[in-house]
Amino acid sequence: MPTQEHAGTLDTLREAMVESIGRWTVGKTDCLTAISDLNLFRREKPMPPSTCLVEASVVLVVQGEKQMLAGGEAYPYNINRFLITSLDIPANSQVVTASADNPCLGLAFKLDLRTMAELIAQGGLPLPAEQSNDRGVGIGLGAVTPVLLEPFKRLLNLLDEPATIPVLAPLIEREIHYRLLMSDQAARLWQIASVGSQGHRIAKAIDWLKVNYTATLRIDDLASHVQMSPSSLHQHFRQLTAMSPLQYQKWLRLNEARRLMLNEDLDAASAAFEVGYESPSQFSREYTRLFGAPPKRDIEGLRHKAGREGSSHGTASARVLS
Repeated sequence: MPTQEHAGTLDTLREAMVESIGRWTVGKTDCLTAISDLNLFRREKPMPPSTCLVEASVVLVVQGEKQMLAGGEAYPYNINRFLITSLDIPANSQVVTASADNPCLGLAFKLDLRTMAELIAQGGLPLPAEQSNDRGVGIGLGAVTPVLLEPFKRLLNLLDEPATIPVLAPLIEREIHYRLLMSDQAARLWQIASVGSQGHRIAKAIDWLKVNYTATLRIDDLASHVQMSPSSLHQHFRQLTAMSPLQYQKWLRLNEARRLMLNEDLDAASAAFEVGYESPSQFSREYTRLFGAPPKRDIEGLRHKAGREGSSHGTASARVLS
């Protein structure tokens, strides 16, 4: 049970972060920063689920509430709970609570699995307790604490001192990884960051698929590449992503095709061939199954709803961290 002092410290940290993020995101929805692994976001009204690829990251909300939908589960996060993903997960991001006067504000910080692997290899970290509520998928919710929030606040402060970023940001980022490995989500991160673990091999498989999504997928070859048996690859891949490798590749292809049609004005047949489909009719069927409308109607609907400017926020191919 948090003490009154604990709660007061959290409120002080959040208020400072609300001010900082609010200032940097005025007039924007998503804001890249001078710190390459740190992005900020602002939403001024509730929004329906939007398809996205969530990179291995931690997402903090300092005002308002969002939720992530993945693997048939909902993961609501707010000022008390942070969202963490240990793999690149296809999901749907939804803004639950936001208004113009009190926008939903927060940040997304990309995780470096190599940094976590180094910290684990150094020793001295306690072995994490198993998470009894772990639902298998590489996504979860953790408790926001002052010791976790404080280095994020210091990282935000560096945006006002850009000359200090090259020297101080790497130190603070390393501390953030350490704090996460000491948090209630440590077991999830150990599972992925520990070299040689099944989770680490699945991460390598995902990296391969992201680069080679247009190629014909041969499960035996992918399994060999990550030093797993085909059956073990299927089992652990589905456990961590709620998809088979083939479904994951299909998701990547369809969302890249959507981006090409929306942002680069390719027609459906050209986009299909560009991402590796040989049959436009098969592409149209699978596209309709995923997005709920045939390609042409879906793209027209996106453009009508949001206009060309910023319409990529609704596309599944965008690497939305938040």
